[in-house]
Order: sequence, then structure tokens, then C-alpha cells
Amino acid sequence: MLDVSAMLEKSSLNSLREALETLDEGFCALPAFTPDEPPSAAMKAVLQETAIRLQDNYPYFHPLYAGQMLKPPHPIARAAYALAMWINPNNHALDGGRASSRMEIEAVAALAEMFGWKEHLGHLTTSGTLANLEALWVAGQSVPGKTIVASSQAHYTHHRISGVLQLPFESIAVDTRGRMSIPALEQRLQAGDIGTVVATAGTTAAGALDPLPEILRLRERYGFRIHVDAAYGGYFRLASNLSPYGRAVFAAISHANSIALDPHKHGLQPYGCGCVLFRDPNVGKFYKHDSPYTYFTSSELHLGEISLECSRAGAAAVALWATQRLLPLTQGGEFAQMLESCRNAALKTFQRLQASKHFVVTFEPELDILIWALRGSMVAVSAQCASAIFDAAARQHLHLALVQMPTACFPAGTWLDQDRSPTITCLRSVMMKPEHDSWHDAIWQRLMAATEEVMA
Repeated sequence: MLDVSAMLEKSSLNSLREALETLDEGFCALPAFTPDEPPSAAMKAVLQETAIRLQDNYPYFHPLYAGQMLKPPHPIARAAYALAMWINPNNHALDGGRASSRMEIEAVAALAEMFGWKEHLGHLTTSGTLANLEALWVAGQSVPGKTIVASSQAHYTHHRISGVLQLPFESIAVDTRGRMSIPALEQRLQAGDIGTVVATAGTTAAGALDPLPEILRLRERYGFRIHVDAAYGGYFRLASNLSPYGRAVFAAISHANSIALDPHKHGLQPYGCGCVLFRDPNVGKFYKHDSPYTYFTSSELHLGEISLECSRAGAAAVALWATQRLLPLTQGGEFAQMLESCRNAALKTFQRLQASKHFVVTFEPELDILIWALRGSMVAVSAQCASAIFDAAARQHLHLALVQMPTACFPAGTWLDQDRSPTITCLRSVMMKPEHDSWHDAIWQRLMAATEEVMA
């Protein structure tokens, strides 16, 4: 049976109530004002109905959810976001969010410093997609009309974004570890029309890290911009238990032209909170506009002057600022140790998968994402078993994911028809909760029970 003795965290509500009283004291000089409030009985009924509707979700907050990239926000982030919602600031202009705009500037500066940038230009976005869009928009403004390339395992939004920006886009093949192939990239660079290479630091499917040090060396010869899509993996720059290859990739990020990061993944933030960073602050010139109907009424920098988005939730900035105050972005600190626990959980599970008679694994995880397939004679049989185990694990309250991977990522001869089947349905887990380290045994027991049920 699932242990339900401690589920949704609620103790932070007391701290939130006390902070709300402090916030209210800051406006005590105003004339008394009683806002219209809905009837409490009606509001309570609707909230109860809402809570019941929300029960129809997977338990994203629980360690037994290890499927998609869904990480619960830290209690400080939830409380700070809620606190800011009593003000509901808009970080487009200082007039709409004075305090929250300054908190955003400080929080983003801390993210830039994590990558070794003292000087930078950047701001929060509503998602990693918007962060990538802004980075590629600036790339298109910097090298107009030139082609954007990313690996075939990069997020599909790069192709779609390039279409929105009306810029040519091409995919570069990957090697057997899901990383961008350097020989394939160099062959394509020889045409001389590539303006931007997107290097992914943590692919969505497998958490693979593109070989950024080698891409940087190619930049010296061919000249192009480098955008790092670190939406998922960027925070692992702080982790001390990466492989030598992983450490080299994250050390090289500081030489990129731009970075996309998602605090609403490993940054412990609520959706949506993305971030775009530029190494050269001069790219701000591309954002210049002279709108007669905006409310930039001070000479200080308004975040709306360096953003494609206009209205943006100031509460997201407040939540991120508060989280980073509690959990600074320092190597060896509490936040970094959380990331290390995630990778530890993935490594332990990988070792067990590797030793199992039922499974065949792709490669050692570079971050905290695992991919594995079922042994079998044919690709289709293996794929059917993976889907059946996915369902059986869910009945054990263990929630995994399914993903299509190139069969070339698995050892040659794994399946009789491997050469004729380019992709296979695999099981995937994302061990992105620190608790996954201590729940490793419970997760494995449920996976094996589901596997034995199906293989029987």
C-alpha cells in the first residue's frame, strides 16, 4: 500500500499568513478600504469542487511519479508567489512592479553568475520556449537570413520557432549516445551558410549533452553563434558528481552567445518561469521601440525594454528571488546537493537496469534521465512489452514515461530486425526529485513487480 501519512506540504501556509500581515502593514498609511469579497460559503463550495477536480491528476509531487519533467515547486516558491499575488505585479514596467522588477534583475543576475557571466542581458520568460524564441530572434537579427541548426534529438520547438522567425532550419544527426555528431556538423558547416548552432545541455528524451567544447572549436574555424538550450540541464553546472565529459560541457557554456534556462524545472519554481541570458548586453539594441502607449515613466531600465513579451507575472520573479535567497546557487550548497541526489538516484537505477536479465540500456545517464528497453527477439515485441510494463507500473502507483529512441543507441544485435527498425518504444524515467535517491528501492521493487507481471 502507498504510504499517505505525509503527502501535500501545508505548514508553509502559516508562514504565508504571517508574511501577508507584514505586507499589509506596508500600506497602512492609505485610507481604509474594504474590497468586494464573494460570499464565503459560495467561495468555499467552489474551492472544494476545484480540489476534487484537481484530484484527477497524476501525483506529480510524489517520489513514485518519475515519468515526465514535472518537479514540485519548493514551499518557499509557492508561498512567495502567492504572497505576491495580493499585489499582482506586472514586470513589464517599473510602474507595474517596482519591487518585483528589481527582484527579477537580482535573480537573473544570480543565474548569469552561475554560468560565470558578470556582464549579461537577460530576463525571465513564461517558458523555455519563449526563452529559446528570443535567443533565436536575436541570432536572426545578428546574422540575418542564415541557417539555424540543432541536433535531431533537440527539442522540436527549435524547428517550429525558426519557422515563426522565417529562418532556415536543419537537423544534425546524433551519435549513438544521442549527442550532436561533430563530423556531421562540420560537414554541414562547410557550406558556409550556418549562422547559429543550438547545443542542447540536457535533451528532453534522454538528458544527453551535446559536445559543446568541440562545437566551440568549430566556431573558431567557421564563425557562427552558439545558443545553449539548457532549459532542462542548466542547473547541473552546480553538481559535483557529473562525469568528466559532463563537467567539460557545463564549463564551456560560459563561452556561448546565449542561454535558455527553465527555473520551473530544476529551479524549483511554479509554471511558468523560463529565463533567457545573453553574454553581450549590446544585443539590447534589437529590442528598442518607441511606443506612445506604454508606461515607461522613469529613466531606469524597464524589463519590458529588453523583452519580446509585454505583460509578465511579477509573482514569478518574487518566487524565484525568494527561492534563491533561501537556497543560493553555490557549488556544495543545499541546492546543489539536491541535484546531486537526483543524479545519484539515476545512477543507482542504471546499475540495476544494466544487471537485469529483462532490460537493455542505452548509455549511462549524463544527468538524471534514464532510457531502457525490453529484451526480446524483435523490435515490435520489445515495444509492446514496454507499453505493457508502463501500464502495469501505474497500477503499482509507479508512473513512468514512454519515449521513441533510435535503435542505433542500443548495442548492435540487440534485436534481430534492429537494422530494419530505426526507432523503438522505450521506458523512460526522470529522477528529478531529490527524494528519488531515498525512494530508489521502492521504485525498483515496483518496476520489477510490473515487469514480472508482464513477462510472465
